[in-house]
Amino acid sequence: MFLQQLINGLSLGSIYALIALGYTMVYGIVKLINFAHGDVMMLGAYAGYFVLRAMGANALGMTCAFLAAMIFCGAFSLVIERFAYRPLRNAPRLNSLITAIAVELILQNVMRVLPFVGPNPRQFPTMPLLNYSLGPVSISNLQLIVIILSAVLMVCLNILVNYTKTGKAMRAVSYDMGASSLMGISVNKTIAITFVIGSVLAGAGGVLYATAYPQIDPMMGYMPGLKAFVAAVLGGIGSIPGAMVGGVILGIAETLTKGFISSQYADAISFAILIVILLVKPTGLFGSKRTVKV
Repeated sequence: MFLQQLINGLSLGSIYALIALGYTMVYGIVKLINFAHGDVMMLGAYAGYFVLRAMGANALGMTCAFLAAMIFCGAFSLVIERFAYRPLRNAPRLNSLITAIAVELILQNVMRVLPFVGPNPRQFPTMPLLNYSLGPVSISNLQLIVIILSAVLMVCLNILVNYTKTGKAMRAVSYDMGASSLMGISVNKTIAITFVIGSVLAGAGGVLYATAYPQIDPMMGYMPGLKAFVAAVLGGIGSIPGAMVGGVILGIAETLTKGFISSQYADAISFAILIVILLVKPTGLFGSKRTVKV
């Protein structure tokens, strides 16, 4: 039972980690908590839904659904960044935070009134469920897809950030935006790319989440988005490895709570972890203190 819950927790935690990466990347560069990120995940789930309805829930359909969700969310993030966040980049942080909450509410309510979406939940098309036994535990083909694809995307992100010119520019802007601009780095372009990468991962996370929990609605991104934010804080907001580890820890903690205590306490445990980590180690597991000159 314990090993089975670990497998379930790894599957759920992988999705949280993908979404948390968007939070931590954007915060690492512009110090903005993008609360609309969970709703970008919701848009990705709907993009995947319409593709799967058209092509069927098969291997080709799933591949096209992932590509459509990632491309749509990446393109939409450019619109959000350009018209909602960029004009407020030099404004007090509270202004940007309020704008992020406003964008979240706008996305939710616009999706509720669109005639081809609507407020009612929809069944997400999924591939036939197949279970594979590994000794005392079993793992489904859908869980394998979630875990493997999440791991591949995280590895690709790590390579991009650490071994490419774009990643070097992202790290430079994160460290000192002004100096980066003086050294010839396009700050606006780098920040836009960061938003796109985070939203691409959120789009993939939306399809994975809907595959694991096959029901979608315009409010579906709210709670996973909050939990992904908890995962980012747990790992150390601004730390990419921290977001990955924090997501997995949160997913395992949630599934263990559901399996051994009660599913009613799963959300409470997640936010209790946030309170504890803020009290014990406010910088998170992988975060570090920074000295700021005033």
